[in-house]
Amino acid sequence: MKSLFSLASLSLLFVACGSQYKKAEDSKNTTTQTVNPTTYAETITEAELKDMLYTYASDEFAGRETGTEGETKAINYLKAHYMSNNVAAAKGNNDYFQNVPLEELATPNVTLTANGKALKNLEDIVSITPMPTSKFSASQVIDLGYGIESETYSNYKNVDIKDKVVLIRSGEPKNEDGTYLITGTEEASKWSNFRQEFATKRDLAKDKGAKAVLYYNPNVFAMAAMRYGSSSGRMVLSGNDNKMYYILLNDNAANAILNSNTTIDNTFTNKTINATINIDYTNNSKPLKANNVVAVIEGSEKPEEYIVISAHLDHIGVHDGEINNGADDDGSGTVAVLEIAEAFAKAKKDGHGPKRSIVFLNVTGEEKGLLGSSYYADQDPIVPLSQTVANLNIDMIGRTDPKREGDRNYVYLIGSDKLSTDLHNISEEVNTKYNNIELDYTYNDENDPNRFYYRSDHYNFAKNNIPVIFYFNGTHDDYHRPSDTPDKIEYDLLQNRARLVFYTAWELANREQRIIVDKAE
Repeated sequence: MKSLFSLASLSLLFVACGSQYKKAEDSKNTTTQTVNPTTYAETITEAELKDMLYTYASDEFAGRETGTEGETKAINYLKAHYMSNNVAAAKGNNDYFQNVPLEELATPNVTLTANGKALKNLEDIVSITPMPTSKFSASQVIDLGYGIESETYSNYKNVDIKDKVVLIRSGEPKNEDGTYLITGTEEASKWSNFRQEFATKRDLAKDKGAKAVLYYNPNVFAMAAMRYGSSSGRMVLSGNDNKMYYILLNDNAANAILNSNTTIDNTFTNKTINATINIDYTNNSKPLKANNVVAVIEGSEKPEEYIVISAHLDHIGVHDGEINNGADDDGSGTVAVLEIAEAFAKAKKDGHGPKRSIVFLNVTGEEKGLLGSSYYADQDPIVPLSQTVANLNIDMIGRTDPKREGDRNYVYLIGSDKLSTDLHNISEEVNTKYNNIELDYTYNDENDPNRFYYRSDHYNFAKNNIPVIFYFNGTHDDYHRPSDTPDKIEYDLLQNRARLVFYTAWELANREQRIIVDKAE
């Protein structure tokens, strides 16, 4: 990720004249509509947001867990709202539902035999990545040490791991003075942060073609065995079979493979170990159906270009007999999308519809691993990704982060500067013009250990080089608990943040020139 953005500013050349705006002389990079968007932003109100959220996050919807009756009630609620406001189905013919085929995971039967020793799932190993029922054998293991590749240190020099079994360890090398080799300071890099290294090391090996990754991290073994030892409602997209085994090892398993106590330091070089490895994997998952809800307002001048406004419609359901209502997560984002859609619909009814089309995307399975947005972006985009100008994603905007108590007028923005300087500057300028909310970029740091940039639905657009903004209020004590209820929502904040998204979408939809993607890698 990139954290720097250009200081070049793109001015919004509007000149106020009563309730109207004169057309700017230079329309190259400015909006040319002559209507004041405040007229429609002000239709997004605390009262309507509250009324909708008390229904959407009520016990009747039973926590909206993916694939349940509660989620079915949720998608029907969304459809009814769009229909009542004459916001058309994106697929046409009043078909608002995009079926997302899923598999509900059950604990697989897995045995890893290393040098004749049978290692059992959840006792010696934990199979992390769901695979199709299969068997695999190898006669060698490539010991990659920390499994790192960076500008200053690499365990991948002079080695081809395609279709091989590789062994990697947690952590990263240090200098003799105790500082970290990669950062040169006492601060560790992403290669030591568990949440980051767990995915980063896996993905690096996968990109290089590994057939199986054996990850030695005894500090998290018990936690992983507890999580992956029960289905706990875990799901994956059907037909999205992984091709690489990802297996966590404890001490017993690592010793069975290595038969040594290899020291890993900053001088480590990869080694090929003669070891007989057999993996026997039986998948016990079951099919499940869920739906995204997708509506659209067609653009008046550039209908083939699209702004996508998204929020996830699901939550975590019922646990231990208690309903997790998910008022903030993500009931707040969902009702904000509905109000924004209603505001654009009113503008269109008055003859001031957006120049570009606006897609309202309510996705399922976010809590299960961004599944609904992954299906939309990677398998079945209803509108072409190449014609998708930007994604504005709303996930939790109804509360105050405890770190911000006493300073409520803020919202965390993540991703605005990652791919497009235009998008970041427009976001800033629109806020200055209309909202004056503090735009807090704390979690936009590329070294943010929370990895929020990767943890909501915008990421499935960003990875396809579509500029994104993620609007977020931060977590709180009620996050993923039954106490996340509608009475805890601060509706004035929800209103103002929803209006900010509306104004940003308005500018993106109506400016003459499509924003430029100038930071794609």
